[in-house]
This record gives sequence, C-alpha cells and structure tokens, in this order.
Amino acid sequence: MNIQEVVALVTGGASGLGEASILELVKNGAKAVVVDVDTDKGEKLAAGIGTNAVFVKADVTSESDVRQAVQKAIDVFGKINVVINCAGVVKPGKLIGKKGPLPLDSFNNVLQINLVGTFNVIRLSVEKMITNPPGEEGEKGVIINSASIAAFEGQIGQVAYSASKAGIVGMTLPIAREIAEYGIRIVTIAPGIFDTPMMAGLPTAVKEDMARTVPFPQRLGKPVEFARMALHVIENTMLNGSCIRLDGALRMPQK
Repeated sequence: MNIQEVVALVTGGASGLGEASILELVKNGAKAVVVDVDTDKGEKLAAGIGTNAVFVKADVTSESDVRQAVQKAIDVFGKINVVINCAGVVKPGKLIGKKGPLPLDSFNNVLQINLVGTFNVIRLSVEKMITNPPGEEGEKGVIINSASIAAFEGQIGQVAYSASKAGIVGMTLPIAREIAEYGIRIVTIAPGIFDTPMMAGLPTAVKEDMARTVPFPQRLGKPVEFARMALHVIENTMLNGSCIRLDGALRMPQK
C-alpha cells in the first residue's frame, strides 16, 4: 500500500505512540483521523497538521462513538483503509493487595479499554474496509494493533494489563485468517519500554534504571520507532497475522 493513499484512523492518537504514528504518516503524505478522549490535545494536534488530519472525540468502548469516528474518516477523506489501535490504560494492581483481592471493576476496566476497545474498533472498521476498491494485489486495508511485551512476560502487579495485551496478541491470527478473504491484513506490534506519557511521572533515576535493563540499544524506545514500524507494516504486504516485538531484546523480570 502506498502511504500517500492511506487514510488512517488512529486511536489514542492525541499522545504517545498514537501521536507519533499520526505525525509520521502525515509527514509521508497520508491523511489521519485523530481519535481520543482528550479533546484539547486532539484538536491541537489536528489543527497543527492542517487539512490532512481531523479530530474525533471517541471512547473506543462505545459502538456509537467508534461508528461516528469511522464515518468521519469516510465523510472527510472518502475512505478508511488503515487503523492503528493505540488507545490503552495501565492500572497496576496485585491479585491480592493490601486491601484484599484486586477489585473486579478495576480488572474489567483495563480489559474493556485495552482489549474490547481494540476489538470494537477493528470490527467496525473492517465493516467499511471491505467496500474499498482492491489494490494491485487485492488489498483493501491494514489493521495495526499495539500490544506489549507484558503479553509474554507480565510482571507482578500487571495481571490486568498483561491479560488485556495477551488477548490482543491472541486474536490477531484468527482475525487475520477471517479477513484475508476481504484483502485486509492485521499485525500486532508489542513494544518494550517506551518513552511515552505513561512514563512521564516517573523520576529520571527510575527511567535510567529501566533503560539499563534493555540489552541493546540500552535506552527507552522512542515513539517514532513504533511509528516507523507501523509504516513498514503498511507498506510490506507479506506482514500479516503476526506479532512483532519491538523491545531491544528485553525480557521482563518478575518485578
């Protein structure tokens, strides 16, 4: 797929990996729909880009919100052929904490946003992508999900987050097998420790300690590196149904 022909809907698009993906896409000639619950950041980002981007406030767990965002892409840019799912939350909590068992509401909230929200965006986007005219190889669309290496080596206190990201990894292949008949691909990227707003509240010394755990390069990942991987997935038609670790060979310890 030619990046200049891309109309991408990016969830969690107002900051972090989503924002970096949008900026890299637009820089290379694509158009983007910024989807986020943060109106101030989303509108500011879209306004700074100009006519090649539009903001839609949407909760990824809401069917009506996501339908509105997908339709906005079609109304403004004529189609939707790429989705990058970056919306997510991290809510640490042990199975058995100082106040007792992890509350079900807390566990469910993480799964609803990270896993169910990702699925919600996929299903409603694919519904529209199947009507796209096929490209040279019959391709009609590309879905890119963001998981985490916590899907494979979840640490103590990450039970909800790890379960949600493992779910994203687990549904990648069955979805790929199903939507192949429509000419649509799906790939999941599992980042390691990246320098995103989720890390912003940590002291510099803590970040430096975390960076030293990465074999090479011994630093935190840069959001633009995720964005460049996403662009490569879009352009490389053979990437499908797989999960790509983007982690500098990091394997997380138990805590």
